[in-house]
Amino acid sequence: MQLKRTIVLVGMMGSGKSAIGRALSARLQVPFQDSDAAIEEAAQDTIAEIFARDGEAFFRRRESEVIARLLSGPPAVLSTGGGAFLAEGTRDTIAQAGIAVWLDAPLALLWERVRHKDTRPLLRTPDPLATLTKLYEDRTPIYAKAGLRLPVRHRNSIDQTTQSLIDLLLTHPDILEAAA
Repeated sequence: MQLKRTIVLVGMMGSGKSAIGRALSARLQVPFQDSDAAIEEAAQDTIAEIFARDGEAFFRRRESEVIARLLSGPPAVLSTGGGAFLAEGTRDTIAQAGIAVWLDAPLALLWERVRHKDTRPLLRTPDPLATLTKLYEDRTPIYAKAGLRLPVRHRNSIDQTTQSLIDLLLTHPDILEAAA
């Protein structure tokens, strides 16, 4: 298979962007990039520390810059933070240089995956489920602007979800072309 455009995975925290991204890059034999990891590497701090010290607006500006830089290279698989796709400028950059794929996971599955993690700065609230629900309701219409949508099923493994994503991408030969 030949990847012609960078696949940019977008969606809520816990939707599987990093896990599916790693598996997809391995299957397609292309580089895997993670915008959150790139931000942490550049800042020498965790996302949570950046949020606490500099605020969300500062973080989102740096995130947009990092995503643009990561998209400037050859086709790859790029996992983004849950809020990255919210910025119109970032959406435009992604559309020009790659293709956004929304990993659309149901709220119950997202909560199951993130409820015991303390690495999610936006969920450090008195009622993290209510916060996650509000984020989900606010962000879903924006994620729906992605070029492609992949429903994430509750019981599917990483391999099954990755295969579903490959099957979806193969229906778009301008993105992923099957070997001749």
